[in-house]
Amino acid sequence: MKEFSVKPNIKMIDTVEEFCSIYDIGKRDLVFVSNSTYHKFFEGKTGEAIVINYRKYGDGEPTDLMVEGIYEDVKNVHYDRVFAIGGGTILDVAKLFALKEVSPVVDLYDRKIPAVKEKKLILIPTTCGTGSEVTNISILELTTKNTKMGLAVDQLYADDAVLVPELVRELPFQFFATSSIDALIHSIESFTSPKASSLTKMFSLKAMKMILETYQIIVKDGKEARKPFIKEVLMASTYAGIAFGNAGCAAVHAMSYPLGAKYHVPHGEANYEIFTGVYKTYQEINPNGSIVILNEYLAEILGCKPTRVYDEIEKLLNHIIPKKPLREYGVTKDDLKHFTEVVITEQSRLMANNYVELKRDVVYDIYQKLL
Repeated sequence: MKEFSVKPNIKMIDTVEEFCSIYDIGKRDLVFVSNSTYHKFFEGKTGEAIVINYRKYGDGEPTDLMVEGIYEDVKNVHYDRVFAIGGGTILDVAKLFALKEVSPVVDLYDRKIPAVKEKKLILIPTTCGTGSEVTNISILELTTKNTKMGLAVDQLYADDAVLVPELVRELPFQFFATSSIDALIHSIESFTSPKASSLTKMFSLKAMKMILETYQIIVKDGKEARKPFIKEVLMASTYAGIAFGNAGCAAVHAMSYPLGAKYHVPHGEANYEIFTGVYKTYQEINPNGSIVILNEYLAEILGCKPTRVYDEIEKLLNHIIPKKPLREYGVTKDDLKHFTEVVITEQSRLMANNYVELKRDVVYDIYQKLL
């Protein structure tokens, strides 16, 4: 039996002013937000709330060290609601602070500490990609393990997921690109997952179409042409989040995590590095399953034959983020063996969602072709 659920209440609120009026942020609220977003949109609107500038605790992707640093500063603070305003890093970190126990965070991810939710959680994305606002997953780089891991428990669902288009209209193109490509890959991986259902596929297909058509407009009319479509891409990200929150992501994400963990490649960019290599391999191993429907659908959007889909999608995405050989990030042949071992031994949660089984030698071969 396949199950489908959307746990958070999803709200679309056009402006920050309206959002703050509705939620009346103040005393006994913990607010995660970057300094730049706070000063631009929220200064003077959060009352006596405790405001956490998460960038004080580290740059780049979320880590266990970041979580432990924040925990030390708030462990004696009493609060009832957690607000997270930001991209995937801030949302994934803030989810943990709705739990009764956060530290040691490695023990939480190893399931030695039970995940017990005791705070209300409101998530507001400021990028067009993670879908984290509607998922029960928090991804951290665990520095002691030198890899990324996901904690996926229902206690990490937000109570409210709030989409505020004003927050993403001026998103710099680099962040629009990496986050929206992440959303695109969420939609594609969830479509071919064995956990996919007719409902998840509906959300997957809609998200693919909205994102790819926006990319086509960018190619035709330039980067600034994305701005009238930001609200649609923001919604597409949430659609993709609903899809992968139910059906899961798979090998593309699993194989991108070691690249992000060791070389700090932005998450969406790392996913794109791996994406077509995985899907061309899927196609070779089993060209007759759900990938047929996927390829036909993408071919219609891209205006090409189904056999050309992955070449054409790469041409399109190269206008958004130019793809590079892995070696240009510093990846070596010795890394590939370690990356492969991490994927096989530590990312079984994701690898279980593969379109077809990818064994150790196949994973290594994909990496090698991308080097």
